[in-house]
Amino acid sequence: MTLEKILYSQGFGSRRQCRQLIWNERVSVAGRLITDADEDLPCEDLIFSVEGKEWTFRQQLYIALHKPPDYECSRKPSHHPGILTLLPREYVNRNTQPVGRLDHDTTGLLLLSDDGGFIHAQSSPKRHVLKTYEVTLFEAVTAQLVTRLQEGVKLIDEDKPIAAQVRSLDTHLLELSIDQGKYHQVKRMVAAAGNHCVSLRRSAIGKLTLDSLGLPIGQWCHLEPGQLAQLV
Repeated sequence: MTLEKILYSQGFGSRRQCRQLIWNERVSVAGRLITDADEDLPCEDLIFSVEGKEWTFRQQLYIALHKPPDYECSRKPSHHPGILTLLPREYVNRNTQPVGRLDHDTTGLLLLSDDGGFIHAQSSPKRHVLKTYEVTLFEAVTAQLVTRLQEGVKLIDEDKPIAAQVRSLDTHLLELSIDQGKYHQVKRMVAAAGNHCVSLRRSAIGKLTLDSLGLPIGQWCHLEPGQLAQLV
């Protein structure tokens, strides 16, 4: 692939802007400055530098982010900063999008990608991927609350969602897993079961846990093939 096309595919602007970067001697590969925009380069394992910053060529982006509170999972946020402001501008240029949504006040594991097929597959309710949350409650956890969530609670105008897994972690802390992702579902389930959600943190998607990634809040990382395989 030509260097111009490589930069364009990686989100460095329009074709003209990418060509200008190369002509202005802003791009190097393996320490070699390249000024020919049409030079062909192998994409596999390609590492290049633009204006002194090192980048790895990635055909598609698969990102895990530890979402902070008060960020909206939208490309067009209305009341809070958008989650994409935490990513490099080049990734936003690649039409990277959140995979599903977390409420603005919910924290925890969020996936982002520019791979439409991956986004659709991960978002499809037919796949029944477990999403696990840590729920801080207003009132103490009771055996009755756990039982109600396990048996299912009736939500207005919806089926009776059942928690796939639920267990008490502390007096006011519950771990709850669901295989759906409807609007405010965890909060509404807890309310219907007779308690109130004070805060919500997504701790895992499938077998991929936030703790295993070691991400501080607000930080992100690329997901490698082994980690992507855990999203089941």
